[in-house]
Amino acid sequence: MTQRVELATVMARLAVDEVVTEYAVAVDDGDWTAYRRLFTPDGRADYRSAGGIEGDAGRIAGWLSQTMALFPMRQHLIVNRRVRFGPLEQDTGDTARVRADYVNPMRFAGHDGGSTEPDFVCGGRYDFTLLRTDEGWRLRTVVVHEKWRRAPQRHTEPATP
Repeated sequence: MTQRVELATVMARLAVDEVVTEYAVAVDDGDWTAYRRLFTPDGRADYRSAGGIEGDAGRIAGWLSQTMALFPMRQHLIVNRRVRFGPLEQDTGDTARVRADYVNPMRFAGHDGGSTEPDFVCGGRYDFTLLRTDEGWRLRTVVVHEKWRRAPQRHTEPATP
């Protein structure tokens, strides 16, 4: 591998990593316009394993905006990113696949608009596929594979006689 190819690969890897980071930030910040811009025009996401829906990026952004309103505090931690590049139309490096683990702590909205309920935490793995476009790298698909979740336990006071 030549130095030029190695440098191009490193630059592509950094750009792909930035898209994954921007994905997490858009969801955590509730920036659904930024979320939509991360996808190709035919981009899709699948949240069914986490109890969600599957569809095009616009439909998913609408669903997320409603669902995430339950959680005013959220923080995606996307780690263990494995990036693989592939060819499209015989041009090496036009596609990328990222498999990454995630932990996602969130806080339920309280009745007074604050965050008073216990945390909801889930974890699993993302499968991202990306396409290099004239505008840079864009998400073609996002698939969530939720592996576990910890929901708050409702504590009830013992009944008084």
